[in-house]
Amino acid sequence: MGIFDRFKRVVKSNLNDMISKAENPEKMLNQLIVDMNQQLIESKKSVAAAIADEKKLERQAKETLGQAQEWERKAMLAVRAGKDDLAKEALVRKQEYDKNAVQYREQWEGQHDSVEKLKSSLRGLQQKIEEAQRKKNLLVARAKRAEAQKKINETIGGMADTPAFAAFEQMSKRMDQLEAENEAMLEIEDMSRTDSLDEKFAALEGGANADQLLEDLKKRVALEDKSGGSSAGSSAGATGSSADRPAASRPATSGQGGEDVDLELEALKKKLQEDS
Repeated sequence: MGIFDRFKRVVKSNLNDMISKAENPEKMLNQLIVDMNQQLIESKKSVAAAIADEKKLERQAKETLGQAQEWERKAMLAVRAGKDDLAKEALVRKQEYDKNAVQYREQWEGQHDSVEKLKSSLRGLQQKIEEAQRKKNLLVARAKRAEAQKKINETIGGMADTPAFAAFEQMSKRMDQLEAENEAMLEIEDMSRTDSLDEKFAALEGGANADQLLEDLKKRVALEDKSGGSSAGSSAGATGSSADRPAASRPATSGQGGEDVDLELEALKKKLQEDS
């Protein structure tokens, strides 16, 4: 477990140093991830070496056990041949190999347990580095947003008191005034156009009334002329010929009545013109 303790110390030392000198968060975090990956590579090498030692101990334990079995076979061969002394020597060698095999077995089991713990720690370290990578992306995004907001605030703060904004404000007020004046002129033009249109329709209505009055007047004159002619005829039948009367007592002729109508018509026209 010493390699992971050393890894933690190295990463913590690098992190503290970077934070104290941090000017570019993205660069700092990227370098930190690089350092962590480098330490991870070193840790993998150490774990790989421990696994190699485990395999070696396992192989030695198997080989020693195999040799013990071989000496046991030889002892059995000597017994079959009736050579007990040779069989005893073979059994002594077998016991030595059995003892070594047990030791190798114990060492292998201890190394195997250590390797399994190292593998588990290595997997946890990889997960932490992957999590650090994800957090790095989030932190970089936050740092960029904060930096952008800082620049915007500085820009706004620096431009708040500049004459340019005052000029824009004055120009905006001027445009508002011009737009209001244009709207007022359009409204006045609409009013004038409406008044002119009303006058035209009034003139048309006045002309129509004059024509109607003229027609009515003509009908009245025709009726009067007709009525006057009938009265003269009936008077002549009762009292005699109209030629026997003096000229002064004769009724007005139709020609004289027409002149009166013309005069009255002219007077009506003048009156209508004055009224209009």
